[in-house]
Amino acid sequence: MTHMRPAAVAGAFYPGDAATLTRTVDDLMAEARAATPAETPVPKAIIAPHAGYMFSGATAALAYARLAPLKGRVKRVVLLGPAHRVPFHGLALPTVDGFETPLGPVALDTAAINDVAEHVPGAGFSDRAHQQEHSLEVHLPFLRAILGPEPKVVPVCVGDAKAEEVAALLDHLWGGEETLIIISTDLSHFLDYDTARRVDAGTVAAVEHLDPSRLTHENACGLTPMAGLLLSAKTRRMSIETLDVRSSGDTAGPRDRVVGYAAWALYEPQARRPEAADPEASVEDMLRDHGATLTGVARDSIRHALSHGQPLTVDVMAHAEPLRANGACFVTLTTGSGHLRGCIGSPQAWRPLVQDVAENAYRAAFHDPRFPPLMEGELADLGLSLSVLTPPMPFPVESEEDLIARVRPGVDGLILGDRGQRGLFLPAVWESLPDPRDFVRHLKQKAGLAARHWSSTMTVERFTAKSVKG
Repeated sequence: MTHMRPAAVAGAFYPGDAATLTRTVDDLMAEARAATPAETPVPKAIIAPHAGYMFSGATAALAYARLAPLKGRVKRVVLLGPAHRVPFHGLALPTVDGFETPLGPVALDTAAINDVAEHVPGAGFSDRAHQQEHSLEVHLPFLRAILGPEPKVVPVCVGDAKAEEVAALLDHLWGGEETLIIISTDLSHFLDYDTARRVDAGTVAAVEHLDPSRLTHENACGLTPMAGLLLSAKTRRMSIETLDVRSSGDTAGPRDRVVGYAAWALYEPQARRPEAADPEASVEDMLRDHGATLTGVARDSIRHALSHGQPLTVDVMAHAEPLRANGACFVTLTTGSGHLRGCIGSPQAWRPLVQDVAENAYRAAFHDPRFPPLMEGELADLGLSLSVLTPPMPFPVESEEDLIARVRPGVDGLILGDRGQRGLFLPAVWESLPDPRDFVRHLKQKAGLAARHWSSTMTVERFTAKSVKG
């Protein structure tokens, strides 16, 4: 049975019937497209307001107009906005399957939501936080109109949380061009028109410098989700463009008490954009040039933790560009006699590779639940190997037999998922499970599924990995 969150502010913040809502959004978008330059880069993220369409719809439309080239390419939208109705700590996720809108249902990425709840600090489930919240809902008709019904949404209602928690969530879900990020915020509230213009101009300047430290919640009701994005953007050397700044005094309200609105587009550096290159060769070349640096960072992180109790803080920008790019790695530790001593890693690239190495080396040494924390006396004989993964790609199969017949022993790593459960095997696992049938069935068991389980909803992703020892 599908469980849906009913639309809470249809008929209030935007028209409640499909025909009128379609005309309203179409009119707003036609005006926005006319004001948008013909040649513009495609954003990785936008920041847009969440007031009633008569007040802030034109500003929001200018951000959404930049997303038109992404139709058919975006598969997931990570949508964050502030909590207005229910006080709570942390980042609230819904348990429903979708959100209703007058234009039809918007499906949620429930697998990603469950993954965030399990792995991102501060994130948890609360349907109550979402029940009457408008900061996310008002964006859904724009999303339907611009990107169609295909993308699935990860809606996150942000309560009393830290910007760093938001940044961690965004980094966890960052992905590639299949993932779009939207931050929902208005600016100053209930100042007179001229004062609001001065205050909002200061906010715009801070945002353009990717500097949320200069802002308070009086500057922007969605400060925390916006600040989290700005932190991630600064680390990733993104550029930002202010698309519009206005207030309700410019649109449909009096000028004695106005609310400010702005829209921004954020772009990834050109060098970070994916290119048509062989991912296996790219990883192999990177490890040939920088493998010694990465294994050195891994050992330094372990030594630092033995002295200070925490992983090494990496100066990402001090390293070469390939190590600053997002990457996924596994760090494997062995004893002097060759026995496993710890193995922890990241199945998806969501943070700079050099940072991923430092963190996973620390976790493999001190937080692998199969082993006690590493002792200083073990360090001298500790073996360390580092596996860097290529991006997991969908691997459509018709059945388990089809998978067993087509998987490449000794080459492929696999990620299997079904019913909210996921399991990963590195290519190195083929050394102990050389038979494809055993490999697949043990992987299902690792995912928490029965060895003989198979269903039409099973997902399979394939990747490779290159390793270096140090």
